[in-house]
Amino acid sequence: MSDKTQSFAIEAIGVTKIFDSAGSEVRAVDDVSIAIKENEFLTLLGPSGCGKTTLLRMIAGFDHPTKGEILMEGVDISGLPPFKRPVNTVFQSYALFPHMTVAQNIGFGLEMLGKSKSEITKTIDEMLDLVQMQEQRNRRTDQISGGQQQRVALARALAPHPKVLLLDEPLSALDYKLRKEMQIELKRLQNETGITFVFVTHDQEEALTMSDRVAVMQNGKVLQLGSPREIYERPAERFVANFIGDTNFILADLTAVNGAEASLTLPSGAKVTSTMPQDVAEKAAAGSTVTIVVRPEHAVLAAPDSGSELSGTLSNIVYFGTDTHFFVDTGDEKPFVARIQNSRGGDGGFKKGDTVGIKFEDHAVQVLKD
Repeated sequence: MSDKTQSFAIEAIGVTKIFDSAGSEVRAVDDVSIAIKENEFLTLLGPSGCGKTTLLRMIAGFDHPTKGEILMEGVDISGLPPFKRPVNTVFQSYALFPHMTVAQNIGFGLEMLGKSKSEITKTIDEMLDLVQMQEQRNRRTDQISGGQQQRVALARALAPHPKVLLLDEPLSALDYKLRKEMQIELKRLQNETGITFVFVTHDQEEALTMSDRVAVMQNGKVLQLGSPREIYERPAERFVANFIGDTNFILADLTAVNGAEASLTLPSGAKVTSTMPQDVAEKAAAGSTVTIVVRPEHAVLAAPDSGSELSGTLSNIVYFGTDTHFFVDTGDEKPFVARIQNSRGGDGGFKKGDTVGIKFEDHAVQVLKD
C-alpha cells in the first residue's frame, strides 16, 4: 500500500522488469520500490546496465513492468500508453526537427494536443523566456549550438506543463564547460516550474550538483536513497562509497557498539569512533572485522609522532590546481589518499619519501555494510 500521508508524484512499488536475452532471463530492474515527491529533483545514478534507464522508461510508459506497479498521485498507470500519461521525456539525442525553427519545435507538441493558436503562441513565448532563447526563436535547430538545442528540447518537453519530466542522460553529448552550465540551468528550470524532475545519469558530479535526492542503483536494485550530502558523506555500502567520489577503505576491529555508534581499533592500534547504518548496527558484534571509509578531503597530513591515526611513507604527490593529492603507503594494498586544498602558502613542506602521519576526525569515519 502507498503512504497516503505523503503526496507523491510517482511511486514504483515492487517493480521488476525481466527481458529475454538469448533464451535466458535478465532482471534489468529487480523488485524496486521508490517514492518520488512532488516538485522534487530526483536522480537515478549508477553505471551502465544498472537498470536506471529501464526504470525511467517504465515511468514514461515505453516499457511495462513484469511485476509491480507504477503509481502517479496514487493512481496505477502501469498499463497506460505514454501519450496518456502527464509525463514528458527529454532524450540524450534531443530528437528535434532540424527543418523547423526553435519556436515551431516548441509548439509542435501543443499542436498535436489540439491547443488553440493563441494558447500555443502564449506558451511558446513563455518557454522561450524560461530557457532564455527569445533571440533564436526564428532560427532552425540545425543552425544553433548544442547547448541551445538542449534548451529547445527542454522547452518543448515543458510546454505542455507535464506533472513529471523525465531526463535520460541529456547532458552527455555536451562538452565539460557547457555541461556544468546546463547543470545549474536545469536546477533553475526545475525550481521555477515546480515540476517533478527524474534525471538519469552515470555522472556522480551531475547527481550531487542538481538533486534533492539521489537513488544509487546497481544490478537492477536501489542500494541507497538520500540527499547528495547523505549519499556522499554517509554511504551505506562499499559500492556506493566507491562509485561516488574518491575514498579510502580501511579494515578495522569493532571493539564496542552503542546504538548507531561504533568504537574501532585501526591496524595502527589507534582508537576511533564511527557512525554505522542502522541495519549494520542491529547486526554488529564486538570482535568482528569491518570496513570503514574515509574521504580524502577529511584527512590531513601531520608529523608521524603527532598522535596520528595512521602513518606511512609519502609515495606520490599530484597537483590538481584547486587541491593536491598525497599518496601514503601504509602497508595496505592501495595507498591512502589525502586531498588537501591548495593555498598560496604552498604544499605544507611535504615531499616524496617523507614519513608522515595521517589524522582524521571521528565524524569522518563511516562503517560500511560489508
